[in-house]
Amino acid sequence: MAIVTGASSGLGVAAATALARAGADVALGARRVDALADTARAVEALGRRAIAVGTDVTDAGACEHLAVTAKEELGRVDVLLNNAGIASAVPAIRESSEEFTRVVDVNLTGCFQMATAAARQMEEGGSIVNVSSIIGLTTAGLPQAAYSASKAGLLGLTRDLAQQWTGRKGVRVNAICPGFFHTEMTDAYLPGYLEKMMEQRVLMGRAGKPEEFAATVVFLAGPASGYMTGATLVVDGGVTIT
Repeated sequence: MAIVTGASSGLGVAAATALARAGADVALGARRVDALADTARAVEALGRRAIAVGTDVTDAGACEHLAVTAKEELGRVDVLLNNAGIASAVPAIRESSEEFTRVVDVNLTGCFQMATAAARQMEEGGSIVNVSSIIGLTTAGLPQAAYSASKAGLLGLTRDLAQQWTGRKGVRVNAICPGFFHTEMTDAYLPGYLEKMMEQRVLMGRAGKPEEFAATVVFLAGPASGYMTGATLVVDGGVTIT
């Protein structure tokens, strides 16, 4: 059984349905409950059970509620995909501390809260997959101090939780750094920005496909990656080596 946060749109939907195809029942968390219902129907159409739980990951109680409900309703918790996240692109000299903190609260503190809530419900063999970003490893021409800091911090969190939990609890913790995928976040980019990145930074010359992200999630969630923990997989078409 898998928990997927940020499951109301984009890569979260792709991951949730891919996990269902791989045989998982799925507990879906996000703030937009109406959109979660659509994802739940997509999971159920694949023959798996799904529950939708309105979840704001900045609320530790809501994270605990999602994890506990997932176990109560679906029987166990094997996988967490920490996918909830927000972005900002504000020049640092104009970015308020409140704006900065809001991004970090969702992308880093929220992932910590969700990971600890899920780990309390997991048995040996559990897998936590944190969705970071290539912006946690490099820059891409936008003023993204808060987003960059939160995603880089998530890689450090991944390593530390792996160190704490893999030997003691038997729970693996790994991270994915996606590159450019068409999502609601990229819809907010300035006109021409993505095209410029495709030309200058992406060796494959195209954006990633949702199923390519989802396949990496399934790999890290399951036994094929059983000897991996504290690792970061980059799925970016070559951005980070340009």
